[in-house]
This record gives sequence, C-alpha cells and structure tokens, in this order.
Amino acid sequence: MPSNASPSSLQLHRDAHGRLVLTLPDGTVHPGVVPVRAFPLAAPGEGLSLVGADGHELVWLDRLDDLPAQPRSLIQEELAVREFVPTITRILNVSSFSTPSTWQVETDRGPTQFVLKGEEDIRRLRGRTALLIASGEGVHYAIADSTALDRASRRLLERFL
Repeated sequence: MPSNASPSSLQLHRDAHGRLVLTLPDGTVHPGVVPVRAFPLAAPGEGLSLVGADGHELVWLDRLDDLPAQPRSLIQEELAVREFVPTITRILNVSSFSTPSTWQVETDRGPTQFVLKGEEDIRRLRGRTALLIASGEGVHYAIADSTALDRASRRLLERFL
C-alpha cells in the first residue's frame, strides 16, 4: 500500500462505464482498477490487491473488512462478477461412474448440470472435506464440506474420490 494510505482514506467509485476508479490520498486517480484476492478459496476476506489497468498493484489490503462500507461494497460487487463459483448443495444424478460423466446437481444458484471430464478435475481444498470441481465447460463448482452433503450425494461423490 502507498506509504501514507490507510484503508479508510481510499476513495473508490464507478465511472460512467461501470469501471472502478480509485483515488489515492495524494490525489492520484486510477481508472479501471481490478480487485484480486490473494487467497480466494482459503482466505477470501484476507489479502486483497487493487490492480491498475496496467496490471501493477496500486494498493494492498490485509483485510477486506478494514474498508469502510461503501468501497467494500463496490469491491464485493466486482469480485462477485469475476469469481462465479456456485456451491453444490446436493448431487442429484451422475450419468456414469466412469468419466466423462454428466452430473445433475443443485447449487446455491439453482439446479444445473455439467460434464466432469476426469477424476483429476476434482481437487481437495483445506483438508479433506472442501472440494473444487472443474466442469468440462470451464465453470468451477465448490463443495464447502463434503461431509455435510446428504447421504445419497456423498455416495455418488465417493465413487470419484
């Protein structure tokens, strides 16, 4: 972070084109900034960089919660658009126990189906129960805690782990 900038002194707004504009305490204006999480899955609220249109880091924030409500809300809106990762709440059906297979699931964003190309597209995160599944279409799906799934969902999932 610039030497004299604190999270409360940063000004952030959207321009007429919907891009984020950062104004630093020294008056420097940076249009088109992009928030980037350092650890989007393991620690989503910690370690956030505001990157300029040229790809260089302008500001480092230790915690998103350190920001006042207005800039924090703008950053969260921007991150939500960039980080579309639906959470699977239930596995309804799997077309085959060999890959590729078509999965029908319920997510926090509604029901959907996707193709799992191979078992290697299921990655374990934070220990053994959090998972990230990459679909053949390029969308990533999260399972926050596989042990919290219903019994039928766990049985289907275990065939691929």
